[in-house]
Amino acid sequence: MNAFFPKSLTICLAELADRVVNAPAEAEITGVAWDSRKVRPGDAFFALVGESVDGHRYIPQAIGRGAAAVIGTQPGLECSVPYVQLTGDDRLALAQFASAFYDHPSRKLIVIGITGTDGKTTTTNMVYQILKAAGLSVGMISTVNAVIGDEALDTGFHVTTPEAPDIQRYLAQMVAAGLTHVVLETTSHGLAQQRVAEVDYDLAAVTNVTHEHLDYHRSYQGYLAAKGLLFEALSRTKAESKPVTPLAVLNRDDESYPYLAEVAQVKQLAYSVQGEADLWADAIENTPSELRFRVHSPGQDFAIRTPLIGRYNVSNSLAALGLTVFGLDIPVETAQTAFAGMPTVPGRMEAINLGQDFLAIVDFAHTPNGICQALRTARELTQGRLIAVFGSAGLRDVEKRKLMPEIATGIADEIFLTAEDPRTESLESILADMAEGAQRAGGVEGETFWREPDRGTAIRRAVARAARGDLVVVCGKGHEQSMCFGTVEYPWDDRIALQAALAELLNTDGPEMPSLPTSPKP
Repeated sequence: MNAFFPKSLTICLAELADRVVNAPAEAEITGVAWDSRKVRPGDAFFALVGESVDGHRYIPQAIGRGAAAVIGTQPGLECSVPYVQLTGDDRLALAQFASAFYDHPSRKLIVIGITGTDGKTTTTNMVYQILKAAGLSVGMISTVNAVIGDEALDTGFHVTTPEAPDIQRYLAQMVAAGLTHVVLETTSHGLAQQRVAEVDYDLAAVTNVTHEHLDYHRSYQGYLAAKGLLFEALSRTKAESKPVTPLAVLNRDDESYPYLAEVAQVKQLAYSVQGEADLWADAIENTPSELRFRVHSPGQDFAIRTPLIGRYNVSNSLAALGLTVFGLDIPVETAQTAFAGMPTVPGRMEAINLGQDFLAIVDFAHTPNGICQALRTARELTQGRLIAVFGSAGLRDVEKRKLMPEIATGIADEIFLTAEDPRTESLESILADMAEGAQRAGGVEGETFWREPDRGTAIRRAVARAARGDLVVVCGKGHEQSMCFGTVEYPWDDRIALQAALAELLNTDGPEMPSLPTSPKP
């Protein structure tokens, strides 16, 4: 039985009445599911039609697992439980149905959305910590975890926004727990696939919109348009009683600015590290232990210090300040205190120290802009050599495979190109594309860059080459807990792998190197 309540199928369909083809028999439902493998007794099962999978094929399995009703778009289906045929966008219908089932929880919360290519998770955490420091009852849904009160849930989302029923369930749990605010990391996939279509956003910020996910969105403009859906949603809030003015916080330094400023038909705040904005920063100092800068706006001027290193975090911080200090009237002193004690985001410029005489860092950077910013930050942190380890995912944007090594060759001294979720593609072909990019920038294989298919071995080789004062940075996986070869997810954590390599180098106790299909045989 659902932890909240059983609900009438008819009530959940009320907002979809104009799209219901057949009048369904009444049923009592206790949950909403779209994956037949995860159906629980009493669920309403949505038979979604995707690019490669038709959920209607799995209706028998869903009913076998206890589905109390089935909702789809195919006509004339005979089922042993009530079947509802809908017209139109089935993913939008799923979002609307799930929101109705959970009594529209986002209308009872102040919802803050954060989107962008790089920096979403970090900025989401910044906003969460500032609101928490202000004494607000705040929750968070990011691609790392969901935080509801004192409970942090490892959601397994990893890299994308969860499906609509999951979002609505978490939001309902927050309402039930007495929370008043939620920070929701919002991806382009989540927007384009209607996963957040029924989320009542109040404030939103963008970090940047750069080269990524073009395998899905086909073009930069398509990718940008997906991001723009978040800002269009700000003018469609359905809860008139919310005590907040809708606000769009935009990055004046990013090429996304003109488009997003046009589609955001609400109050706007632009931020910049170059001036010429409502909110800007200067006097930036980036050290191995902290980041310092000054923030300026008409009538205000204050300093920020934070242990979150990296110049790119100045922009992330400005976005967070725009949402909190300027969007929600959080006192500047509260924000300063929150930044000073800001916890490290897992897998984001996370230092691994086993007593070695060089720096070792794990970062999630997996896009051309992400690699550029991560390596520039790393370069500032060392007077020695910079050694980078990274790969490029299979079945994803092909062009970035060449762009990332090309960028990295101009910043790092040495590069190890390796596996990173090759999926069903040839790892050898992926590495060949990456090598071409490195060579295009003047890299010399065997001297400034190497191909090493096994990620564990690549990390071992990188730390073995590091001398006193150097810096090794392992990019691409960050907080993630697995790596995909073929269609199988193998346990993998870059932080554990780097610890294992350092322990072997130092001949000290440490974790065992995780094993992958590419790992050397004993």
